[in-house]
Amino acid sequence: MDFLMIELADMKLFVQAVLSGSLSAAGRELGFSPAVGSKRMSRLEAALGVRLLQRSSRRLSLTEEGALYFERCQAILLDVTNAEAELGLGQAEARGLLRVSSPVALGRHYIGPALAKFASRHPALQVQLSLNDDVVDVIESGFDCVVRIGSNGDSRLVARKLADNRRVICAAPGYFAHRNPPRIPADLSQHSCILMQPSSAMHADWQLHSTQTGESQTVRVQGNWLTNNGEQAHDWACAGLGLVRRSIWDVAPALADGSLVEVLSDWSGDSAPIRVMYASRRYLPLRTRLFIDMLVEVFGSPS
Repeated sequence: MDFLMIELADMKLFVQAVLSGSLSAAGRELGFSPAVGSKRMSRLEAALGVRLLQRSSRRLSLTEEGALYFERCQAILLDVTNAEAELGLGQAEARGLLRVSSPVALGRHYIGPALAKFASRHPALQVQLSLNDDVVDVIESGFDCVVRIGSNGDSRLVARKLADNRRVICAAPGYFAHRNPPRIPADLSQHSCILMQPSSAMHADWQLHSTQTGESQTVRVQGNWLTNNGEQAHDWACAGLGLVRRSIWDVAPALADGSLVEVLSDWSGDSAPIRVMYASRRYLPLRTRLFIDMLVEVFGSPS
């Protein structure tokens, strides 16, 4: 067996084929035609003298030797990536398709602009951004990373915290033209609240925590406006239709320009940290790692 015949590009092709579940998809990711990708895979197996993949028209599966080689290749490629990054060589390698998912409001205000800035530094990059308030399956959907608000909920994923995130209650100044702002949580029951939930119930229980004493209170609120979309709830609040409870990151621009004003500032909703999540720590494409590093920089204070 001649190890000099084994090229890093072939190892990358093999690893990408396993991760994507398709040799053709792996070839496209790395810039190979299906014919060239198949030829390179056969060359790698010939150099090693073993079959690494069982290939059919529907799926790929690792042989026992392939599973062992896959683990070693991941470690080798990670070492190469880290070495290039330390020498400043990795910047030119951020290429290919970067697929990101994010909640709608967070995506529009933060993730979308971050991607635009990131792509300007890496002209060879292609970007796909999916904005969806529903929880998506990172692995099944093929995303490189997803940004989520709240708990991980998926033990298969690596999670990196980007920022703390408190929920605030706010309304448009015009909403208070003929009514007094709530002074204590119990006052919320006398106000029209914009509800954001998947059910059809026109009421909800809002749990609040005192930032001064740590006390918790649960208040039953109700209103005439219900939606399952955070952006719509935000727009209704800005139109003066009621009080809304939203992430500070979602409403920070509106609070800054006066479109919304915060009430009960000594009380906060449940904290739901903002995290970026991805499927593998061991073989993370350079484009994904560099973008995650940018996100860490982007999420400073929202005020």
